[in-house]
Amino acid sequence: MSDDKQNNLGEHRLDEKVLNVLGAYHQRIDEERGTPRQEAPGGRDGGQDQRMRAVGPETGRFLNILVRSLTAPTILELGTSFGYSGIWLAEAARATGGRLITMEVHGYKSAYAQTMAEKAGLAEHIDFRVGDAVAMIRELRGKVDFVLVDLWKDLYLPCLETFYPKLNAGAIIVADNMIYPMTEDVKIYARAIRTKPGITSVLLPVGSGLEVSRYEP
Repeated sequence: MSDDKQNNLGEHRLDEKVLNVLGAYHQRIDEERGTPRQEAPGGRDGGQDQRMRAVGPETGRFLNILVRSLTAPTILELGTSFGYSGIWLAEAARATGGRLITMEVHGYKSAYAQTMAEKAGLAEHIDFRVGDAVAMIRELRGKVDFVLVDLWKDLYLPCLETFYPKLNAGAIIVADNMIYPMTEDVKIYARAIRTKPGITSVLLPVGSGLEVSRYEP
């Protein structure tokens, strides 16, 4: 990791374990950028994709800042992948007395994320769940204060419809990839969340584009 990137991360007063884990992730992200991107038919990886597809440090810092504005939040992450964004979310959860529930369809990705969280000293603040996102959201007990939506884009709307009734007043919802890659599914999500009662929403040019929404009934 470059000195500039290390210094930028240090501005958040992240501890050494977290910085080291983020550094390992950033090295892997940088390596990916130098290799051709290949998509499986239909856009699904079939459980074999080793690409990070991570939100990146700018979005990670932004998520961390948002969660740190909350008090003891219950955080829901839809799309653990290899756990990069979860480190930023869990670090903020630890700082605020909150907890992260992160959901992923592929067990091998969740297992990798858990190993990295343990190295960062954050695993005790994370509840790792593997399975179908919509079904797992439906089974959630209690309500949530923050949601990161970053999974297969055709699941954005079904997930929204399922987690919307579980939002606490003042909950923040962040959806990634809302500018790039622009797909019909993310357009549908953007229209849908903006029509939900109690929702105010704005599209921000952070990372690949973030739709940031707040629920106030």
